[in-house]
Amino acid sequence: MRVLPDNFNARLKSAVVGTADASLVFLGNFEVEGRWAIGEVGLRGVAFEAGRAVVNRMDEFALLLATEADHVVLKQEPDAGYLAYLADLGLELPRIITPGGQDPHRVVTEDALADPATVARLAQLADEGCWLSPHGVSTLEEELAQRSGLQLAAPGAAICKAVNSKVYSRHLADELGLRQAPGWACDTLAELNEAVACARALLAGERKVVVKDAFGVSGKGIAVIETEDRLARLHRMVARRAGGAEQQRVGLVVEEWVAKDADLNYQFTVGRDGAVHLDFVKQALTDGGVHKGHRFPVSLTPAQLDELHEAAERIGKRLADDGYFGVVGVDAMVDPDGGLFPLVEINARNNMSTYQALVQATFAGAGKVALARHYVLRLRTELAFDELRRLLDGVLLDRDTGHGLLVNNFATVNAAGAVRGAATERSFDGRLYGMVVARSAAELTALDDEITARLAAVQGGGGG
Repeated sequence: MRVLPDNFNARLKSAVVGTADASLVFLGNFEVEGRWAIGEVGLRGVAFEAGRAVVNRMDEFALLLATEADHVVLKQEPDAGYLAYLADLGLELPRIITPGGQDPHRVVTEDALADPATVARLAQLADEGCWLSPHGVSTLEEELAQRSGLQLAAPGAAICKAVNSKVYSRHLADELGLRQAPGWACDTLAELNEAVACARALLAGERKVVVKDAFGVSGKGIAVIETEDRLARLHRMVARRAGGAEQQRVGLVVEEWVAKDADLNYQFTVGRDGAVHLDFVKQALTDGGVHKGHRFPVSLTPAQLDELHEAAERIGKRLADDGYFGVVGVDAMVDPDGGLFPLVEINARNNMSTYQALVQATFAGAGKVALARHYVLRLRTELAFDELRRLLDGVLLDRDTGHGLLVNNFATVNAAGAVRGAATERSFDGRLYGMVVARSAAELTALDDEITARLAAVQGGGGG
């Protein structure tokens, strides 16, 4: 077993439970924002069925946040070849619990709640002193904790939802005096009416405006507006949903679209005692507002890093005052002149980078550069991990070379195939998530290019 220079698992347990040797039951209920948005008036739409199935299999990320002292609830047992690969890397693997009769359209929490045997198994773990550690806490995770008897290693759903709102983030940045794009937080239709009037003036000056849903995620619930006509249509749509009453609650942020040089994501952990620990800062890779991955280490000046450290401390203390503890991810931006927007939005839940923390410390430490991303595969039949391992021989990370692609989620490769129905000849899109580790920026680019080229060989095909 490798000794981690910074054991995030132990530090997380100390923060959310109070002791580093606790046993957690991890639950990868990704895009919990969908539950938080229920009943809210905003912009969010409904995900495509196949896309929902892939997101639900992101639950497998939790494998690499856990250790052998922990448990992970997964929708399905991982591919045996993938588990063998992780073991070959010398990684500790947790004990896995899989509910019976999983539904691709359900989040893992719903699968667990629907299976009495799983609830009973979790009740046994509760008797042993284990704690439930979800990706994020909604009423579903509260129900699972209540029915199983597991204590939540997180605040309740109401607190998590409140501080995750983009409206909360904007109000907090105002309160703390943190630089942000000119804009308006809208809690009511009356406030939105005022914000739209101000936004019209920006558009008249040939500036762009962005409207954000309070609980948007992964590019959903965000609209970039360039014309007054489109702004008026969006305004009418929201007003209809709100019933036209000016005091009707809405959850939207309206901002001027500002120039940026880079997107950043930094994570800190807030302890039950209010202590704040900055975990890392990474450059976020986005495309049209959709998260595509991270590059690290990030190239920031000491002054910029100091500013983010101070922002994390102040934000974390304020969150603790509001009853929040646990993992916090903050999106930030660097402007073209090197200035920071240190608080664009708060994610009061685990982040993609959270699930990279243990493997990053083990394989991407000092002297290494890394790129966390996903590769899209178009398949006709399911692809087995052993076939992928043969395809990527020489560019997969192993303990001897210390560089290459470390696969940190394989379940998402085949997830969409489960919702194709009878039309088995129809292709489906899968995502292969991984972290490319190299000794230099040039080697990183070369590895990424080589991996992309090799994966092209299975486009339209798959395992058989």
